[in-house]
Amino acid sequence: MGVVRTISLPDVPYGATADRPDWSDLPEGVRQAVAARLDGPVVTVRSAGGGFTRAFAALVTTADGVTGFVKAAPRPDPIADWYAREAFITSRLPAAVAAPRPLWTMVESDYFVLCLDPVDGHVPALPWSPPELQAALAAWSTAAEALTVPSRELLEAGVPALADILRGEMSWWTEIAAGREPMPRTAHGTVAPTRLAHLARLEQELPDLVTGDALMHGDLRVDNVLIDRDGRARLCDWTWPCLGAPWFDTVTLLVTAFASGLDADAYLSGWNAPAEGVDGALAALAGYWLVRADGGPSSASPHSRQHQRFSGEQALAWLADRRGW
Repeated sequence: MGVVRTISLPDVPYGATADRPDWSDLPEGVRQAVAARLDGPVVTVRSAGGGFTRAFAALVTTADGVTGFVKAAPRPDPIADWYAREAFITSRLPAAVAAPRPLWTMVESDYFVLCLDPVDGHVPALPWSPPELQAALAAWSTAAEALTVPSRELLEAGVPALADILRGEMSWWTEIAAGREPMPRTAHGTVAPTRLAHLARLEQELPDLVTGDALMHGDLRVDNVLIDRDGRARLCDWTWPCLGAPWFDTVTLLVTAFASGLDADAYLSGWNAPAEGVDGALAALAGYWLVRADGGPSSASPHSRQHQRFSGEQALAWLADRRGW
């Protein structure tokens, strides 16, 4: 599967999007408690460069070489709840799912702290290399099969239906076409203004095409993938799982494959994705991302808006390519 079109890259690599607190910014009580749980003084801390949250996340190593991937956030912050949810879900994923698992959690100095299995790996660089993309898709395919019928324990987390999320949070073209929302400035220069009716129709038809009982990742992006030293992929950040059709997550991941000049549609073959569903997914994702990109500076990361604009533009470009617009 070779390069078939022009490569487009984001302004900032996905491995360098995060703006996180340093180890020294954590309360002393948290630092001492983490060291105690790791059975030794912490000597190196390597902050996670990827992601768009403003909370602490780093590979922490003690003098004895004990390592853990530590996430921490103050409990009034919603991110603390996200980390707690991630701990609950990842501890209950089937063994076949290639995801870091929690080693322990604790509350200290009013911080929630999660320590995950350390992964000696990297966020895939764009443009995607075919071997790393294949590894990510293989990991997701295995995970999706294992999650076809999610366990009762997993569902105890309270997992929404993708169809409901689409209707409630990802129907922006419909809102714009009805005059309830303005066309985002980030969509100017794209096909959106001239294809608005088409985009709204695709968006409206999508929920019925993604219904299902399988557990999805819900946020499968390049920066939620780690490639280890053996070339295998791990799927990270299981905070937003939902129930629906797994091919939707595959489409989300492949937006950056399209941007990388690869034949995204060829990689999507074998996922039993209906053509109208794929087009609807690209329309809904583009609307969601472009509207958010027009929202002004983000407190989460200085690079959030450029990520959203890049993703929205590439989703629309892939859709336009598929439909001959």
